[in-house]
Amino acid sequence: MSLLPTTSRVLHNLARFPSQMPDFELATWQLFNLCVAPRKVYRQVYYHKQTKNTWARDDPAVLMILTSTLCLAGILWGFDYSLGPLGTLRTVLVMVLRDCLLLGIVSATALWFISNSLLQAPASIHTTDQRVEWAYALDVHTNGFFPAMLELYFVQLLFKPVLVRHNWICLLLGNGLYLVAFGQYWYVTYLGYNALPFLQRTELLLFPVLVLVAFFMVSLLGFNCPRHFLSLYFGSI
Repeated sequence: MSLLPTTSRVLHNLARFPSQMPDFELATWQLFNLCVAPRKVYRQVYYHKQTKNTWARDDPAVLMILTSTLCLAGILWGFDYSLGPLGTLRTVLVMVLRDCLLLGIVSATALWFISNSLLQAPASIHTTDQRVEWAYALDVHTNGFFPAMLELYFVQLLFKPVLVRHNWICLLLGNGLYLVAFGQYWYVTYLGYNALPFLQRTELLLFPVLVLVAFFMVSLLGFNCPRHFLSLYFGSI
């Protein structure tokens, strides 16, 4: 699945840390632009392929920043809900291992399979047979997850007292936040696969956005997303 070579390079770079520092400057630039101008990030993909012979990242800096940010989010939510040390640690582990890693593996595997099975351009268009690397699919998930994580784990925490109120304006704002977060995830994901020159019909990956918009419209009848999801996540609001 083209996973092991890229994974071994990432682990090799981690093993050499701090003797060879990960490129945090580039990682910070990428993560910032994923939030404000994600197309800029994917313009580098082809250049990276030509210089490193892989579509996927071989530097662990993005993963390190993402993990650190998730740990901070877990600590802040633990403090907000007065979970105590063990409860806060559990929240951190859930955010890192389940929300990011496990869901990332599921999403990457599903889209890796779909893109290689259904979205490949005819062989006559490209002189060499190319396939989506599984590690690249995981990178795409990471790219989409980061801005969504900032909105759901930090913006939602900051405005939680307002978003969970029982009035229609707060319902609109709270559900709109979820629409933007999940919509941004799928848009950034679409851009990631659209950047690969050997794929076609990648606009099909935007279909979940239509489902999200439909759900958002129905939810305005009275389903408050922040209240329901926080209740499921923490047992209370």
